[in-house]
Amino acid sequence: MKKYILLFLTTTFSFVLFGQDVEKEVDKPVRSPFESGYLIDNQTTVIPVEGTLEFAIQHKFGTMDNGVSDLFGIYSPGANIRLGLNYVPIHNLQIGVGATKKNMYTDLSAKWTIFEQTRENTFPVAVALYGSMAIDGRNKSVFGSEKVVDSKGTAEEEDIAFNDRLAYFSQLIVGRKFTHWLSLQAAVSFTHYNMVGWDYNHDMVGLHLNGRVKFSPQGSFMFNYDHPLKIKDISEQSNWNTHPQPNVSCGVEFSTSTHAFQIYVGSADGIIPQDIMMYNQNDWLDNGLAIGMTITRLWNF
Repeated sequence: MKKYILLFLTTTFSFVLFGQDVEKEVDKPVRSPFESGYLIDNQTTVIPVEGTLEFAIQHKFGTMDNGVSDLFGIYSPGANIRLGLNYVPIHNLQIGVGATKKNMYTDLSAKWTIFEQTRENTFPVAVALYGSMAIDGRNKSVFGSEKVVDSKGTAEEEDIAFNDRLAYFSQLIVGRKFTHWLSLQAAVSFTHYNMVGWDYNHDMVGLHLNGRVKFSPQGSFMFNYDHPLKIKDISEQSNWNTHPQPNVSCGVEFSTSTHAFQIYVGSADGIIPQDIMMYNQNDWLDNGLAIGMTITRLWNF
């Protein structure tokens, strides 16, 4: 009997040790590479836990070029706002919907974090895919003529179809948390509008760089840079007169487990990414900066 008891205890102890070794070998994702799924005008690789509902408020005031006369754009009539809801139905997949004042856009989006950076560098970076489709909701009378639809024909008011209102944005994001205080991301994107003006392109390729530097447990400095590329082979224009300006922005973020508040100055008056990459004409070096805010709130179900 003693032999059987000894054998049982030895076997149990071996399984416990084996289980502990297996646990040690599991390389978990890094903690909080970013505090939110939003970083100013861009998405991060972060997706909340499964079952999370996120409410986002994005607001941009008018440009600051009038100075104190309109309180540096805060009282300007050129403000833009977006309200969005995002939900995480399964691990690392987020779907969302939003409504924007400019062009009365309604957007549908999805983000998938394919790989998460791990603590022991089994996977040294996080990789995510983000896509968005926007619908221009303005009355068709505002379009008029001199538009180029997907067939590249002239569009009169009565010719505007639902398909002509669609615009698309897709992005591959690669990010890394280098230290407990420094996280950086780089991305490449492709934007397409089914209908544009005669002097605009249907397609745009862009490069993106953004990051955050933590200065306290809840506070961070943020920066963002979006650069639409001049690619002759996909351009439909003979000059670059309407080529969009880079979007440059920086600010601060304060966060808790369920909230993130970002305030910044940036050069793009658009909020959805396809509008920023195709139509931003504000030059950050020439009175093109405006104050903006992004606020997010999380609920878990």
